[in-house]
Amino acid sequence: MSAPLFAGDVLFFQRLLRADGFYKDDLDGDWGPKTEQAARDFDAAAQQIRSQARVFDTRSEGCILTLSIAAQRHARQFLGRVLDGGVLARIISGTRTYAEQDALFRKGRFGNPGPKVTNARGGQSNHNFGVAWDIGIFTASGGYLGEGPGYDEAAALGLPADGGAVEWGGDWSSFVDRPHYQLALGLSVTHLRQRFEEGSLDLTGL
Repeated sequence: MSAPLFAGDVLFFQRLLRADGFYKDDLDGDWGPKTEQAARDFDAAAQQIRSQARVFDTRSEGCILTLSIAAQRHARQFLGRVLDGGVLARIISGTRTYAEQDALFRKGRFGNPGPKVTNARGGQSNHNFGVAWDIGIFTASGGYLGEGPGYDEAAALGLPADGGAVEWGGDWSSFVDRPHYQLALGLSVTHLRQRFEEGSLDLTGL
């Protein structure tokens, strides 16, 4: 569950728990009894959301459980609508710690193998704050489709009918990112990071 996923970065997890309203103590990076209880409360809330929705494939489930509680709820609703519409999608990326983001940034740079996969360093991506997820489209035989009309179809099917709660990277003008979805918070990445790190980010009630 979430606690093992983020055990290597306790401070990061405390900030995530604070944003969801579960942790109200000092952001000190110490896994004490209050952090432990907050982690248990987080997991219980995640399981309640899961019990009220459907269970998806293993990869999607693993990614969803890294998200903030608000994002988990919206991500599950989104993916359910997409699958019901006949598009074979999975959630293939959720929350990343700053260290994980930096490791991703190094791919294809500084002599590291592989293509460049992101222009964002740690703390510069909405994935670093528990509010964003990426999808992948797959064929019936399980083949991954990195691009194609399925991404536009998924957005048309999955975005909330009332709009506003979730924004799609495919609607962006400066950097179109069709696999990407995030909670629509109306905050720049700089302000989102500031609130996340200082413990003032409030995702409750979204």
